[in-house]
Amino acid sequence: MMTQVLTADPGSLIISSRIEERLHQGELTQEQVNDFQEFLVEVEQEFLQHRIITNNSYTRWFCQGKATDEELRHFLQQFSVFSNQFLVAALLKTINSPTLQQSRTSREILLNELGVIYHKSEESSNRLAALREEGKAQEGDPELVSTEGTVDGGIYRFRAAHFEWLIGVAEGLGLHYEDIGKREHGRPTTLHFCEELQRLYGSNDPPIAQGASFAVENWAAAGFWQELEDGLKQIKQTRHPHLRLAFFTWHNRVEAQHAGHTLEELEEVYFTPNFNRAKFMRGGRKILEAIAVFWDGLNRDRLNRIYSISL
Repeated sequence: MMTQVLTADPGSLIISSRIEERLHQGELTQEQVNDFQEFLVEVEQEFLQHRIITNNSYTRWFCQGKATDEELRHFLQQFSVFSNQFLVAALLKTINSPTLQQSRTSREILLNELGVIYHKSEESSNRLAALREEGKAQEGDPELVSTEGTVDGGIYRFRAAHFEWLIGVAEGLGLHYEDIGKREHGRPTTLHFCEELQRLYGSNDPPIAQGASFAVENWAAAGFWQELEDGLKQIKQTRHPHLRLAFFTWHNRVEAQHAGHTLEELEEVYFTPNFNRAKFMRGGRKILEAIAVFWDGLNRDRLNRIYSISL
């Protein structure tokens, strides 16, 4: 008689219905599933309970909405460097993907970042067609762009590039295209994060890249976008009513889907002969350390009143 599949506590990484189905179909053994469950517990403890995910001092302060305009400009400039330089890491991840399907998954993220709009159904396609017929220049506006679907068959819009959305936020605080996004604008801690993204997230060693990707996407889905959105909304309500926040609200909505996809990818690669648990864990731990360097750097700059630009 087949034994029952045990899962972890609610809210943690658990054995999915996909794995249960593979067990019931005889594709996996109970021993393999138990081993995978033990691995998920380790990932939960090492990655999801990392202090930069559970206790980010900078975003905890930021969500209060007390950042001065100088602090906001410094934050946006450093965040823009990370956001723009992420494209390099995403391209490397695409180039170094070990399978065609993983390459396509990586291209989904990269092309969407560059401005290819997700579409998921005939309904959404009809909505975009209606926008075109009305001659709306806002077709790439993140307030209108879908957070679901695929870039396959999607429409490209310059205005839908995520960096252009970020420019829209920065302009509300007196910053312009030439003030943001370049390496020359980055603090050493920001540049360290960007370099580690390229080295780990874009690694040509699949288990390293998979561990880094899993950690990055689960960090992004764990709440820091919500803390940034909360702080910015308060600032918009109290000081800058024309501040455009859709870059942050769109990402806050979309990131949970990316985290879900990484779990599916992990389920696929874990049971392959070439999967290396130790390398996967190392990739995830190292990128989380780099993420911590970025946020801790912003927090130190705040406490020491170091501003990269002042108007």
